[in-house]
Order: sequence, then structure tokens, then C-alpha cells
Amino acid sequence: MTYRVLRPLPASAMLAATLSLCLPRQVARAEDSVEYKFENYREEDGRITVETQSGQANQDIGPFTHLTLTGTIDAISGATPTGIPAPAGSDQVGLTQIHERRKAWSGDLSQQVRNVTIDLGFADSRESDYVSNGWSVNTLTDFNEKNTTLRVGLAGTDDRVEVFFEPAYLPKHTHDAIVGITQLLDPSTFVTLNATWGRATGYLAEPHKFVEKDIEIVTNIFLPEDFGENSPGSRDKGTIFASVNHSFANVSGAVEASYRFYADTFGVVAHTLELTWLQHLGAKLLLEPSVRLYQQSAAHFYYYDLNDTPIIPVHVPVVGMGPFYSSDFRLSSMDTYSYGLTAVWKASSWMQVDLAYEQYDMYGRDGVTPQSAYPRAGITTAGVKFIW
Repeated sequence: MTYRVLRPLPASAMLAATLSLCLPRQVARAEDSVEYKFENYREEDGRITVETQSGQANQDIGPFTHLTLTGTIDAISGATPTGIPAPAGSDQVGLTQIHERRKAWSGDLSQQVRNVTIDLGFADSRESDYVSNGWSVNTLTDFNEKNTTLRVGLAGTDDRVEVFFEPAYLPKHTHDAIVGITQLLDPSTFVTLNATWGRATGYLAEPHKFVEKDIEIVTNIFLPEDFGENSPGSRDKGTIFASVNHSFANVSGAVEASYRFYADTFGVVAHTLELTWLQHLGAKLLLEPSVRLYQQSAAHFYYYDLNDTPIIPVHVPVVGMGPFYSSDFRLSSMDTYSYGLTAVWKASSWMQVDLAYEQYDMYGRDGVTPQSAYPRAGITTAGVKFIW
């Protein structure tokens, strides 16, 4: 999940996702360019606000080599759920204020050797309590007179997480792999099918999330007590992604439709449907309306609170040792709807401007977790690219 729920995705994870986990459009050689983007993610009711500034440079190095460098700064502030239930008579779950700043950079170097393109990527992301380093290796191989493209990739991260109950940072490691194929069916249509697998190990809980249980102080007298969440020490995940892209030359438009199936060993099963229309209005303006529907089941250790369970929580959990429990709403059963519009204006042969807005709404499905836990947000993005 992205920061649209709580924490911004570390640059290394973004690199793995971008370079190794999906390819909904055909691969195209990047233009020599420099680009700046500003994004404002703002949740309603005084919740989280994230302002992101990023810059990217693309440059060919000879006829067969391309270099991309990206830098990102996030400023994060606002209220976010802690996992503590709403008090009696209220439907407002417990919130805490956070203020964070993240700096990240990434780079990748691609080299074409005959019909194979090899891409090497590296990334680094730093927050006050989270440091992430990532790498990726991807290959694209063209067959059948470039009508078929085989994609094979590996990616990994080496992260360190600061946790309140440990004097030193705790490790977290991820590894991801992808095998996919893109097939051109006719001059107007191509389809993509990707299969991915990933594994994360180490400290996989969220250090600022808690669960609550009423503890008996004396006979028949109970007081609520908060405990830091405890997640398993490993998580395997897999996805199947399928998409179809078709252009309609008579209306200067194209459609992208995709479906993604996701499942992991936490017990989360998710489905994502996405539809985007690309409409050219003349030679300089492109409009992209889109809609995305997402649904997931709850992790098997998600609880709104622990009062009706036999679980005895501990104040200092040992990584990878149960019992496991979390009240993080991101692991609950939920639906998410997002829809937006992107406009891209090619002002000249050397400058491009884009503006986008997306509405993001999340709703719980378990009938227990209050709706106040789930955010509604607006995401505004603006960027300018200079091409040479």
C-alpha cells in the first residue's frame, strides 16, 4: 500500500514496484528530459497531508544506453489512527499527530544489447525512523519481430526500522520477482500478463500502531490497556496482473483496462479493477479520465480490539513470535474507490505541462471498525517537463 493510507512508500519499494511489479503500457524509450512534479495529498477532517516535490532527469548515453535519476522530498503532517478504539459513546477512533520529512533518490541505467534491454536500478529513502535501500534488475526481450516482449525481473530492499521498545534499529528485508509477457495482437491492440512473487522478512509491524484490551486489575474491575501491535516476521505475497490496451484511431482515443489479483500469507486477498481512457484533443492536449476499484479481505490477525479474544498481548513483542494481533485499519476488510482526471498539454516541442486530480475514498466492510478510521482524500498533481 502507498501513503494514501498511512506511510509514504520508501523509494526502494517504489523502485521495485515501478521497475519490477507491473507494466500496464508498452515499454517505450524515454525522452531526454528534465521534469519537476508537485503533489498534494490531503485527507479530509484534518487527517494526513503530504506535499511531495520530485525531480527527474532522463538522458541517452550513446545509441543504446539510457540513464534516469529521480529525487523526492516529502513533507508529512496531520492526524492518523493509532489503532485505539473509539471511546464509549463516540465513533471517532484514536488519532495521533505526526510530522515527518522524507528524502529519497533513485536511479536506473538501461542498456540495449541486440533484442534484450537490461535495466539496473538503485534507490535510497530516509526518514527519522526508517531507512531503506533498494535494488532491481530487469530484462525486456523482444521476439517475433518485436510483437512479443518477455519481462523478467528481480528486486530487493534492505530496510532499518526504529521501534520504541528496542534500543537499535530492527531489520526488514524484501525480495520480489516478476515474469511477464506483452503481446501485440494487431496494430491497435496489445495485452499484458504478469505474475509476481514477493517475500518480506524481519520487523513487519508498524511501530506507532497499538491494540487495546481490557485488563482485570482486581476481581471484576477492568481497565483498558494499550499494547504495540505484533505482526508475523515473514510475509509472502503473489499477484496476477492482466491488461488490454486498444486504440481507436477514428476518435483519436485509446482505452486501458486492467485487473490485478493479490494474495498473501497475512490472509489478505485483494482485487483491483482499473479503467483509463486516453483522449487526444488536437495535437497538443491529452485528457486521461480514470477510475479504480479495490477490495480486500482482512488479515487473519486483524482485530478492532482484543476484548473478545483469548489473546494475551505482551508489552515487548519478539519479532516473529506470536500471538499476532493488529488494529491497523489497513489490514481490515475494505473497499476503495478512486477516480480522477489528468490533462497533459504539449506546449511546444520542448515543453510539456501536466495537471491531475484524483479523489480517493475508503470504506470498511467488517461492520465493526468505525468509518472514522478510513480516509477520504484529494490528490492534486502538477508538473512540467523540458525535452531536448
